[in-house]
Amino acid sequence: MQEFDTPVLDNHLHLDPDHGRGLEAVKDFARSGGTHLLVVNKPSWLLGHEVESREDFRPTFETTIGVVREASELLDGRAWPVLGVHPGLVSKLVDDRGYDPEDARDLMCDGLSAAAEYVESGEALALKSGRPHYDVTDAVWDASNAVLRHGLDLAAEHDCALQLHTESTTDLSDVTEWAAERGVPEQRVVKHYAQGHLTGGTPSVMSDKDRLREAVAREKPFLMETDFIDDPDRPGAVMGPKTVPRRVDWLLEEGHSDAVRNAHVETPAHVYDIDTEATLDR
Repeated sequence: MQEFDTPVLDNHLHLDPDHGRGLEAVKDFARSGGTHLLVVNKPSWLLGHEVESREDFRPTFETTIGVVREASELLDGRAWPVLGVHPGLVSKLVDDRGYDPEDARDLMCDGLSAAAEYVESGEALALKSGRPHYDVTDAVWDASNAVLRHGLDLAAEHDCALQLHTESTTDLSDVTEWAAERGVPEQRVVKHYAQGHLTGGTPSVMSDKDRLREAVAREKPFLMETDFIDDPDRPGAVMGPKTVPRRVDWLLEEGHSDAVRNAHVETPAHVYDIDTEATLDR
């Protein structure tokens, strides 16, 4: 079993205890030297939940909270849930189920409000929202941005970070302007699946070596992630749960201990107000 003299955090991955590898993936992460996880709920439809009301989102959230509780028992650190509504739901509602964009917007906002209740109670650490990363109509784009702004409203209300699934971009200054209007600090706007650099917000960098080299060279706050999707129908999609620990090992071998501390201690504290060192039990 690999161990490092540092916490090792994967900032964004999914666990599916019913259909995927679930806790077996956590064991792989831990054996490779991983200590901390931010587990984002899978899209509701991938867990078999068709949503029609605010309450219909809760089974998805509670599945994630449950598996996070079990994951923490397997880690030298701990795991936290990140809960929200995947922006792709808008297309499921509009294209597949005949919703108007405005009705889809309202339902997704209700789902985010339900997620925020778990942040308020201390059962979740942060929220997740975003906007489509593919072409949509202007009406769907506007509805999606309204959902994202509602996520920022909730982040302000509950003093938490907001992870974002967005289009491929290195500039989220429009979103951080909306955040500033609501009193949400820029660093608490986290771009999931990020490149090695980002204007506006904190990049959660996909852990391939080229992106990490760029993030390290910038000497600015960043996080590391895999976006492990835990889907047996898509084996090998995105990155596996061993990747972040292996990239930490590589970064340390390359002499980038300061960058490792940045991504796994300093930036998590700055963004989420969590102490990955104090929660490390070895």
